[in-house]
Amino acid sequence: MTSPDMYRLIAILRGLNPERAEETGSLLIETGINTIEVPLNRPGALEAIERLARAFGDQALIGAGTVLTAEDVQRVKDAGGQIVVSPDCNPEIIRATKAAGMISAPGVFTATEAFTALRAGADILKTFPANVLKPSGLKALRAVLPAEAPVVAVGSIPAESFGDWVAAGASGFGLGSLLFDPSLETSELRTRADALTGCIDKVFSS
Repeated sequence: MTSPDMYRLIAILRGLNPERAEETGSLLIETGINTIEVPLNRPGALEAIERLARAFGDQALIGAGTVLTAEDVQRVKDAGGQIVVSPDCNPEIIRATKAAGMISAPGVFTATEAFTALRAGADILKTFPANVLKPSGLKALRAVLPAEAPVVAVGSIPAESFGDWVAAGASGFGLGSLLFDPSLETSELRTRADALTGCIDKVFSS
């Protein structure tokens, strides 16, 4: 199991250009973000994961998002990935991830999906889409979930609502477009990363 600070902010780098992987990874790690997910549904994702894992695999948790098949789990493993994130709860993917020695973070929305994921061996529950579930929905799930199960909220969450999510039981956040866009200049990415890590540090320490 990962330590809590590993999933307080998961950077979702959809569309990351492999040629900018090392530069982007270095910047994020410098700002305190040490879990990085590159979704597989964009060109170059596996190459970007391989570059990130080679450069930062001993400093950060590197892996893939939008993992939909057991074959993709193996490809992520071969690229050096350490975490597999999916949009859905698929026990086959969870079991393949654990068999490969990686961290499993499937997407869940209901209590049925959450317990199915945990029984299959999931390490982290990704509530998705969080903007539909809302903090009230997470609070209801938390009432029945094991207290030790990490729950990361993902999906169009504005920074001003972070406190509400933490109060409802969120262990962390997966942030995509709020943090990263492949067209961003390095300076703007750093500004966003600094602001978001500062905001999340504040809500978890208050």
